[in-house]
Amino acid sequence: MERLLRDSRRGGGGALVVRGEAGIGKTTLLSEVLASADGMRVLHTVCVEPEIGLPFAGLHLLLRHVEPDLDVLVPAHAETVRSALGLSSGVAATDRLGVNLAVSALLGALGRERPVLVAVDDAHWLDRPSLDALTFAARRLDGLSVAIVLTARDGHAPHLPAPGLPELRLTGLADRDAETLLAAHAPDLPTAERRPLLAEARGNPLALLELRHARSNRAARDVRPPLHGTLTAVFAERVAALPARTRIALVIAAADGTCDTGTVLAAASRLGVGLDDLAPAEQAELVHFDDTCLRFRHPLVRAAAYRSAPLPDRLAAHRALAAVLTSPDDRDRRAWQLAAAATGPDEDVAAALERSAEQARARGGYAAVARAYERAADLSPRLSERGRRLSAAARAAADAGEPEQALALVREAEQYCLTPAARVGAAMIHALLAGDRHRFGEAHQVLHDAALRIVDEDPASASSLLFWAAHSAWLGGEVAKLEQAVAIAERRELVCAEHVRSLLRAASGTPSDAADALRALVDHAAAIFPPCDDRPLALRGRLAVATWLTRLHDHSGARDLASSVVRECHTETAEGVLAPALAALARAEFALGSHRRAHEAAEEGLRLADEAGQTGAAAELAGVLALSASVRGDADAATTYAARASLADASHALALLDLGHGRHDAAAHRLRATPGLVSSVPELVEATARAHRPDTRQLHDAHAAIEAYAAHTRHCGDGTSRAVTLRLRALLAEATGTDADEVTALYTRAAELHHDNDRAAFERARTELNHGEFLRRRRRTTQARAHLRTAATIFEGLGARPWAERAHTELRASGEGSQRRPKGRDLIASLTPQEKKVVDLAANGLSNRDIGERLFLSPRTVGYHLYKAYPKLGVSSRRELARLGLTG
Repeated sequence: MERLLRDSRRGGGGALVVRGEAGIGKTTLLSEVLASADGMRVLHTVCVEPEIGLPFAGLHLLLRHVEPDLDVLVPAHAETVRSALGLSSGVAATDRLGVNLAVSALLGALGRERPVLVAVDDAHWLDRPSLDALTFAARRLDGLSVAIVLTARDGHAPHLPAPGLPELRLTGLADRDAETLLAAHAPDLPTAERRPLLAEARGNPLALLELRHARSNRAARDVRPPLHGTLTAVFAERVAALPARTRIALVIAAADGTCDTGTVLAAASRLGVGLDDLAPAEQAELVHFDDTCLRFRHPLVRAAAYRSAPLPDRLAAHRALAAVLTSPDDRDRRAWQLAAAATGPDEDVAAALERSAEQARARGGYAAVARAYERAADLSPRLSERGRRLSAAARAAADAGEPEQALALVREAEQYCLTPAARVGAAMIHALLAGDRHRFGEAHQVLHDAALRIVDEDPASASSLLFWAAHSAWLGGEVAKLEQAVAIAERRELVCAEHVRSLLRAASGTPSDAADALRALVDHAAAIFPPCDDRPLALRGRLAVATWLTRLHDHSGARDLASSVVRECHTETAEGVLAPALAALARAEFALGSHRRAHEAAEEGLRLADEAGQTGAAAELAGVLALSASVRGDADAATTYAARASLADASHALALLDLGHGRHDAAAHRLRATPGLVSSVPELVEATARAHRPDTRQLHDAHAAIEAYAAHTRHCGDGTSRAVTLRLRALLAEATGTDADEVTALYTRAAELHHDNDRAAFERARTELNHGEFLRRRRRTTQARAHLRTAATIFEGLGARPWAERAHTELRASGEGSQRRPKGRDLIASLTPQEKKVVDLAANGLSNRDIGERLFLSPRTVGYHLYKAYPKLGVSSRRELARLGLTG
């Protein structure tokens, strides 16, 4: 901890998550750190359980005193922070990525004035938006004078997710240290009592100090309860020893949970108690006053004060708090206090909670929306309202990235869905959750059954459900279910009939028919997915279109569509859609040769998918990461990610790794074991053509694969897929002994198409490599070298080490000594982080003004970064920058 502060003072910012059981010393350690933060700006808060469902409550506690400093930020960032803290009426807080970037920028700006320590105690009670913002910033502290410390209790739900951050785990004191501590605080304790107490405390400092207050010898019990339960019982005994009026005051403070002393005292006065009644609790060291905050000594004290109180006292405390929370700013807190005081169904309270849910949605907190709707459902007198609110809770939980909770809620909701609209909503939520786990059969069945139940009452909604059911069957490759859907749609004359027929053709037709069917679906997407108020569902519809574009190899279209969905997921905090959207984006970026951007999107997506339990998206993302690692030649990473990917993606990735190292027979064997994946056709054909003595059947299958690839890609629009098709024809022609001039013509035309389209540098380099290899084997070494040099340069720029080495091996075989000089990614390592960002965007063709808008910099500052970066890269212009192959 001392090293963390020392490094941050020197500009080497860092973060640490301190974990341990209740009472192990996390808060004490944090207090020592705060006391030693001389000369640092300290932003410190203690999180409380009642505010875990309030979006940005944690950030508000942490940053509420820095409003005067917000003007150091660019206006967009300043307004975003103000909106998140509730200091303005803007809607910027719903842009979760924007908030994360703005908080990160704010901490960096504060750190430039003087070193900053951000300390959050009991961070397991942070609301999700605040946690995301802090962990986002914590992973980006390199070069900043900022230290972030979070403490979290082990074994507590919710678990604090902090991927990528270092952890310090506190364990119990050693026996000698435990004895020393106990002796210092209880020097007169007899040895007969000391030993059982030491055994029961298990090295926990708080237990050592508090168990001595226990009225019975708990160590003599045969079964020892969990330590936090024992401590809660000890604190409950100490609370029980207080005067009755003091206990009532503590129940009110515990029921409030926000340390708002004014509110607690106002509520207490309604029950006939006042400030003086808290004195015995303060003298017993169970509470203390900190500025205007009434704090419990430990969260377990609060739990003990509340749980040990009789039910009538707890209900009275909540009613008193609700009665004094009359400000418009306290509407949410009042609604929750009324809910806690309710003893049965109450539509007024349920409606108040629903309003609270919608306010949370406006501030970007889907987890809070789910919690409020679930409690509102519990209090709903009418079954139909209970079903509607449970469905809303399930949808919000899904969008918050909590699929297990969402699935439990939607299954409960289905019992109360009495109207077609309610059935549609519940079925869609259930199906989307199943689809996120690639359980396409379950998704189809839920949607199919719901469509049949409502088709007479609401044919339009039934048509939509039936199309989504057919789409699930298409994703699962279940032709019989598609045929069944077509029959139902035609018999009932539903508007989806034409589109369901297209899905059937896409699944069972020839490659040419399948491509035509997918293109028809893309062309009619606006009719298939009309505008709707359900934004997450609308985003899912656009992701379906991106999937069709990917199958058509229109990767540019898929990338643009998926990118827009990702942006809107961040803006609208639709976290349940974000991981699948990042999967679509990563796959498109990889196919376009933007391997670095694909890797970044896939890494972020996999983290989110793992946190949310979205196993289907996780498999997709792992597949992209396996492909990316294979291109880099990172065999360990490729194998690790391939183990989590689908069989098709795993085979594709490992075959790509084999090809990079020239293991053509191994690659061919892998791909023949998992036939039918159009995206791996280039690898299959190259592996077959360059394998050792391919037989006639294998060459015939390669030819058929090329034709299927050509049929699927003819609609894509750019020249890359056509160039790849020509390269594959050239490889196969070479393998079958076709005239050399004809082979050369195919390679030459492929190269021309690559030049006409500056994307997909990796595919262009592969074409140049294959062409150079062909010419070198035909002893046309001079011509071969030009192609091989181009391939080597591009591969190096992309960080594709084994492919670059293949090109250099061929160059050496052609008689050229290959003196490798630093290029591309080797050179970019010399840049500062900001220079890397600017160079990457400039290499992709953005102007200084465009880059400035992306990075919140002035055009002049962008120009300065380029001026500093050009000499390091050995270039003098944007055009030369692009030629280095830095994009992606």
